[in-house]
Amino acid sequence: MPVDLLSELTASPWYSGVVLPLSIFLARTLDMSLSTLRITFVAQGRSLLAPIFGFFESLIWLMIIGQVLQHIDNPLCTIAYAGGFAAGNSLGLFIERRMAVGHRILRIFTTERSEELARLLRRAGVGVTVVDGQGAQGPVQILFSLVRRRDLERMLTLVQRHDPAAVYSVEDVRQAAERVYPALRLGSRRRSRILRRSQRKSK
Repeated sequence: MPVDLLSELTASPWYSGVVLPLSIFLARTLDMSLSTLRITFVAQGRSLLAPIFGFFESLIWLMIIGQVLQHIDNPLCTIAYAGGFAAGNSLGLFIERRMAVGHRILRIFTTERSEELARLLRRAGVGVTVVDGQGAQGPVQILFSLVRRRDLERMLTLVQRHDPAAVYSVEDVRQAAERVYPALRLGSRRRSRILRRSQRKSK
């Protein structure tokens, strides 16, 4: 593209009022999405993905900040930068939830039918450890399970259908070794079939 034509294009109101702010907004949204995912990977101890995402995040940020500083007198660029920051956080969290990377510890407190619930969870494809405990109103059973994030909602649905009075908590896991319970490696379709059968039996 000739230099004169490029200069004319960048000097046009269309460029400064629409093209440039929109470009800054989209780039900042991508930058912050990568940042949100990078922070998640750092918290999970993923030493390979975190630096890769950090590299592209920094590269995009440098390009954005350069454009913003060059057009600091354009309020639309400032607004686009701030709007991209907000949108990138939301988009990054949405992508992270959809990816469902990692594991969670599911801890269930129940006073009845703990063995049956443990059996249903095992048939659904997760390992369960049952421990006796003492609550404020008497003996309780505590069920511990290491659950993949993508399976967590289905497991919680199974628990609630089987024992609506059960109390549970979910905790993040930085690192886990899946060596105890081979059923965790079942195919997703097979786990889904087992889970549906277990839910029907728990009704």
